[in-house]
Amino acid sequence: MNLKSTYSKIGPEQFFMITILFVNIGNYLYNLLLGRILGPSQFADAAILITLLLVLSFIGMTFQVVTAKYAVLFDGSLLQQFLRFILKNALVIGLFFGILTILLHNQLQQIFHTKTSTMFIVFGLGLPMYFVMSINRGLYQGKNNLKDLSKTYCFEMLCRLILTIAIILIIPTIESSLVIAFGILISFVFGLLPFQKSILVKEIKSDTDSLEVKPIIAFFALTAFYELTQIIINNSDILLVKHYFNNEQAGLYASLALIGRVVYFVAWMFVMLLLPKVIQLKKDGVDTLPILFKYVLYVVLLSTVIVLGAFLFPELVVTIMFGEKYLPIAFLLWKYALATSIFAIANIFAYYFLSINKYIPVVISAVLGLTQIVLIILFHNSLEQVVVMQIVAMLILLVFQLSYFVITNNKKTAI
Repeated sequence: MNLKSTYSKIGPEQFFMITILFVNIGNYLYNLLLGRILGPSQFADAAILITLLLVLSFIGMTFQVVTAKYAVLFDGSLLQQFLRFILKNALVIGLFFGILTILLHNQLQQIFHTKTSTMFIVFGLGLPMYFVMSINRGLYQGKNNLKDLSKTYCFEMLCRLILTIAIILIIPTIESSLVIAFGILISFVFGLLPFQKSILVKEIKSDTDSLEVKPIIAFFALTAFYELTQIIINNSDILLVKHYFNNEQAGLYASLALIGRVVYFVAWMFVMLLLPKVIQLKKDGVDTLPILFKYVLYVVLLSTVIVLGAFLFPELVVTIMFGEKYLPIAFLLWKYALATSIFAIANIFAYYFLSINKYIPVVISAVLGLTQIVLIILFHNSLEQVVVMQIVAMLILLVFQLSYFVITNNKKTAI
């Protein structure tokens, strides 16, 4: 009875935050267990698939954000038309990337020096399903059905974690990269649950309202551009470090990045909550600033706690996560967490501008975010300097976001 009453008291937002925190822990555990069980050489193949999925996630996240926005703005026959349109494009794009991956499986093996090319075939088969999964999540997000949205993330993570690790441990003779590929493929099936049948509706009940496709395509293109820059910003430092430093240094930095990005994952769940709420408030003609300030405050507070923890207990955190071999990087942990925290706060403002149809600051902020690549190329004498350059780049980005926000709001007040 106590558990039931406690569960009933948990609101949708709290349930979503708890679930996403659980999912992030599970995803971290997935990577850590694979790294420890497989060893560096086999884990390298696994990392390729995970990275490919991460790279393509900018398209998946774009489908989710676009669906979430128009699920708020549309209803009735117009929403049915939109879902039909977005599903058709998701399947076309998914099939394109899936077939391309399958056709180039031998070339991909040569490029990434993997033990087998079959892993890319299995991976390619799942891509259309991945984009449909993103639409399903976007519809839940737009309708503010956070409990069912949480379940899709939870089912996907648990399937991938339990199935992959269990098969690798029980049947170690199977090529680990194939097991990981199948785990990713099957996790997409579980990530579709619970599925909304309205996505598959073929017949449009009414033709009184016709769907305007141009603004949807424009918003999709802009969101895809921004999501792509997020992927580049989040991964370019690892690639550049791999280029400029030796394997040991690059390995230490990779562990630093995995730990330090906890802040970004925490901030991401607030972005998921912010987007549909701002769109709905704007649609209703209600002031959107209070909800922005609320989530910025949450991210600042959580970021402060994480950065302080990294500053006070760096050796403990690194030892627990990766072991004593990675202790030489511990002194940089709080600085990397600080860089990620600044980026997370700037990201909240970027998604806020995106949700209220202010696209210029989103484009400029994406370009400014890429300054970290230039700075790292110019200044990379040590790993510490690489991290400092990221702090500088993220500060420039945040200053721009805050300046634009203050200027636009002062103009509104003056009017």
